[in-house]
Amino acid sequence: MTIGIGLLGLGTVGAGVAAILASPEGRHPLVAELELKRVAVRDLSRPRPLNLAPELLSTCAEAVIDDPAVDIVVEVMGGLEPARSLILRAIAAGKPVVTANKAVIARYGEEIAAAAAAQGVYVLIEAAVGGGIPIIEPLKQSLGGNRIQRVSGIINGTTNYILSRMADEGAAYADVLADAQRLGYAEADPAADVQGGDAADKIAILAGLAYGGPVPRAGIASEGIDRLDARDVAYAAQLGFVVKLVATAERLGAGTEAPGEPVQLDVRVHPTLLPKQHPLAGVHGVNNAILVEGDPVGQVMFYGPGAGAGPTASAVVADILNIAGIRQVGGAEAGLDPLLAASSWRRCELVDGSTSRHRNYVRLHTRDQAGVIGRIGTCFGAAGVSIQSIVQFEAREGDGNTDQSGEGPSQEDPSAGPCAEIVVITHEVQESHFRQALAAIENLSEVTTVAACLRTL
Repeated sequence: MTIGIGLLGLGTVGAGVAAILASPEGRHPLVAELELKRVAVRDLSRPRPLNLAPELLSTCAEAVIDDPAVDIVVEVMGGLEPARSLILRAIAAGKPVVTANKAVIARYGEEIAAAAAAQGVYVLIEAAVGGGIPIIEPLKQSLGGNRIQRVSGIINGTTNYILSRMADEGAAYADVLADAQRLGYAEADPAADVQGGDAADKIAILAGLAYGGPVPRAGIASEGIDRLDARDVAYAAQLGFVVKLVATAERLGAGTEAPGEPVQLDVRVHPTLLPKQHPLAGVHGVNNAILVEGDPVGQVMFYGPGAGAGPTASAVVADILNIAGIRQVGGAEAGLDPLLAASSWRRCELVDGSTSRHRNYVRLHTRDQAGVIGRIGTCFGAAGVSIQSIVQFEAREGDGNTDQSGEGPSQEDPSAGPCAEIVVITHEVQESHFRQALAAIENLSEVTTVAACLRTL
């Protein structure tokens, strides 16, 4: 029996999905039963990477959803609106939805889940996180018997490509970003990737699935790599670390909350120094990896290509096949959950970021004067911050010539003497104590600039 597919969007991913459906040879037998019935596009005259019958194309997405020949709606158009409204329209029509839209699910997943539950239809989102890496279903099902302590990952291929090049070649951020844009790894406007927003969308989804309740996307602190200096990548390497943009969702406590008690989560995205032996440290180029740590499973890592037409389209079609298979065996009557996207069984709360605990990397520009390292150490000690290591590097040209506001060059005082660059790595400490120490250090007359501050695992 043919299953009609309505496709919303024919960009990179949409074209990849259409190409798979058009060539079922050698694939799962169910692929041959999937037939593309209608496709919504913005511009009918635009050149396409594959030939589709003109009668399949429409500029009216609503008409695609409402077409009685369409059994499953696939949303790959991206953006918040009209994608959200179209997903809800499909659900209201009683049609299952497959989406790759992490931004919509991260912000409106609870609304979509409630609508799908009320209609008894499926909403599958495997392609929203990790491209071709199967992570959504394992979190919901395969690892469901575990107490998940932490989910962390490199889940943005653009930033991982840039950081890999910076580490391997010592190249500057701006130069590698320009190359990434020329190669198609980065958008013309790369803000969502390099400022951490894309990774924050994805970790919101993963956290909700891992811990059983919606996580407020607006509450996730995120910092990107757009202000990262190549010298911090180089210093990290000398100290035995690599720098990656890491998204983390960590459960605070033992995971034995009483019924009705919310799960306390620390969810964040930021550039992070990883020890070179860490499982995520060897993830290079545009690849993604998600590390799940739980009891009793221990550590499980999912690795693979995180973006692009092939990997993402593969995940979309896998979800379509999941729905097609469920239809064949009777859906909910076969004991399957009619909502596979975001079932919720507990409440999650984000902790105040000032109470989180982590290690830190700090790079300081100072006057090269006797006793400066001791005074910096005293500031850390007074705030209860223990230092793991403190290293003085040779100052580079221009160091020490930035004013305390960080707004630009100031006139160097020739009488101040030579400058030094000091890198400190702390032991794990509460964020509020670390910030207290940093404020005291900034007030030292010998310290000209706090040049960089990164988290460390």
